[in-house]
Amino acid sequence: MALNVIGRTEEKKLLLDIVNSTDPELVAMYGRRRVGKTFLIRNFLEKQLIFEFSGIHNASLNQQLENFTLAMTKATGSKMPLAKPKNWQEAFKLLTDYITPLINKQKKVVFFDEFPWICSPKSGFMQAFEHFWNTWASKQKNLAVIICGSAAAWMINNIINNKGGLHNRVTKRIRLLPFDLQETEMFLKDRKINLDRYQILQLYMAMGGIPHYLKEIKKGESAIQSIDNICFSKNGLLNEEFKNLYNSLFDDAGNHKLVIKALANNGKGLTRKEIIDTCKISSGGGTTQLLEELMESGFISSYIPFGKNSKDVVYKLTDEYSLFYLKFIEHSRSNGKGTWLKLSRESKWRSWSGIAFESICLKHTQQIKKALGIEGVYTETSGWRYHPQKGEKGAQIDLLIDRQDFCINICEMKFSVNEFIVDKNYAGELENKVSVFKSQTKTAKTLFLTLVTTFGIKKNEHATRLIQNEITMDALF
Repeated sequence: MALNVIGRTEEKKLLLDIVNSTDPELVAMYGRRRVGKTFLIRNFLEKQLIFEFSGIHNASLNQQLENFTLAMTKATGSKMPLAKPKNWQEAFKLLTDYITPLINKQKKVVFFDEFPWICSPKSGFMQAFEHFWNTWASKQKNLAVIICGSAAAWMINNIINNKGGLHNRVTKRIRLLPFDLQETEMFLKDRKINLDRYQILQLYMAMGGIPHYLKEIKKGESAIQSIDNICFSKNGLLNEEFKNLYNSLFDDAGNHKLVIKALANNGKGLTRKEIIDTCKISSGGGTTQLLEELMESGFISSYIPFGKNSKDVVYKLTDEYSLFYLKFIEHSRSNGKGTWLKLSRESKWRSWSGIAFESICLKHTQQIKKALGIEGVYTETSGWRYHPQKGEKGAQIDLLIDRQDFCINICEMKFSVNEFIVDKNYAGELENKVSVFKSQTKTAKTLFLTLVTTFGIKKNEHATRLIQNEITMDALF
């Protein structure tokens, strides 16, 4: 029986369009490991799915063909194991013979999971798949072939931007991202886990919206208990996940992890040059590809600072779990019950919580715009920073919402366990940011200081004088 597919509104609509289409469809789906790609296809398309085959990581051609034979045996319902094909051409002939009578009257789906793992060098799989699609499958109006992979950059380079037999053959592409906060809340409620939004936010800050991670949260546990069990117990899923995560996605993950660690140590982000200098890596095309791979896989994001061009792009670590692992799990001497409560009293918890909350806000800018009542106004979002000359004061703004109605929201994100207090020192910081931004950008637009906090702002003279918009964490859901 199919399980309920939480959220994924846009993806479900696209999949419905695919199964209702009167044309053959070749769909490329990608997204990081554990994000729920297989679950979505198996459960949402359960009635249409007639064949599913998943690649095995680092398996030989012989092992992949054996695995294919098992998948064919299961799909056909044969009581006796089928004979293993000698090569992929024979395998696709078997598949074609099996599919043909099933697609006479209505749309059916064939699903290749972990596609990059099947395409090992010299296996002949890609050539056989191209032949299968170009000579037969592309003429079947009742057939949708979905190919899926966690190695996002591989999927883009080798499938979507294919220069050979699959050039311009992909009809739809789906990039599956982690749950946002609203989907996370829905997912937990569906599992009868009743936590308030502050608790859910804490969990999201540690592990992000990865369904496979969220499944580990137990009913009746607080966020602190869950983080202890999942991240700091010897058998916790996320205790060792970091090593597996990057090695399973990238052939040579050493430099990828170096970049992730550099960005984890620089919460405000780094330029390409700063990354190269910090990590001591090549300045050639390999670095460009590496950064693209990390972005497409959802680990980092980039923005062009306000008033700058693409040469000045800044990269930030936006994978919650990677940041949490590097800050707290990697070198933790303690583990088991009470670990997270102990760590959350240390000073590095305060700096981490600020960076993690800020990152989550940047992923939920649409929700912030809605809370501001400007979702119908054309906007451009970016960050901005000014490195001071001698004798000057610098400034960093993490979120600017530049509006077509001649206004700019300067957004500050502050994580707090209570109402946030704008004291005299912080009021001075805010005034400096506005002053430096105005003088350096020469903008004539109206500037609105906007504060995004967990529980709102405590009213005092500084807050009343400076803050034009106040948004709480509820708006992010």
